[in-house]
Amino acid sequence: MSSAMHTSSIERAIRALLITLAVLFFMLPIFWLLTTAFKFGRDAFAIPPKWIFFDFTLKNFQDIWTSTETPRYLLNSIIVSIGATTLSLLLGVPAGYAIARSKSALINASSYFFLLLLMIPPIAMLIPFYLVMRNLHLLGSYAALITLDAIFDAAFVVWMMRSYFQDVPQEMEEAALVDGASPLGAFMRIALPLSLPGIVASALYCIIFSWNDFLFALMLTSPKTKTIPLGIMASFSSVEISWGKMAAMSLIAIIPALIIALFLNRYFVQGMTMGSTKG
Repeated sequence: MSSAMHTSSIERAIRALLITLAVLFFMLPIFWLLTTAFKFGRDAFAIPPKWIFFDFTLKNFQDIWTSTETPRYLLNSIIVSIGATTLSLLLGVPAGYAIARSKSALINASSYFFLLLLMIPPIAMLIPFYLVMRNLHLLGSYAALITLDAIFDAAFVVWMMRSYFQDVPQEMEEAALVDGASPLGAFMRIALPLSLPGIVASALYCIIFSWNDFLFALMLTSPKTKTIPLGIMASFSSVEISWGKMAAMSLIAIIPALIIALFLNRYFVQGMTMGSTKG
């Protein structure tokens, strides 16, 4: 008995050690960003490295807020993320519901088209889309970036919500129809509330994808519509790399997505788990 307890204690200790090492490994880049953002340039790459004891400064944050377009970059990222997420949900949620409730084998098989769309390299869609937006005189506008982001986001939403709606009891919608509700009413009053975790999980994915998008933003935006990833890239120049400013801007870029993820984490985990039980 004591031997089994001793073995169990050793296993728990090893498990705790491995988890701690994994967390430290993945948090190291964040720790580097956090410390570098508050360092003077001379301390950023001091030998030996100054991980904890260094001269603290807020100059990097002051510089990016007053001498760069960081507020504009953040506003543009917010507009693009909200626009792409809203459009993706408006298109993807009803489409996922329609596929999940369809009796047609062809329509059900069409859901794999959206999975295939997610597998296409983004650059393959960027070039023709760039030409289309150029011909429509939409290059450099919010609409161009929101539309292309929404294409990829909506494909994920359709695939995610199709699986999720298949887990929602159809009998409850049928009971609502018997009580006199229209198909749209059953969808709005029964299916949507029950699928809220899946919708939140899909929305969180769309927000993160649009917020972090670099390639599409690089090709489709103008100086007035550049997003925060492009602002971070501006820290790199042919003369120098402003590591402190880059780290400060990266932290500012992380904070909004991190706050949203923390508040919606419960719904995200529940939605991803339930939505993956059927394929």
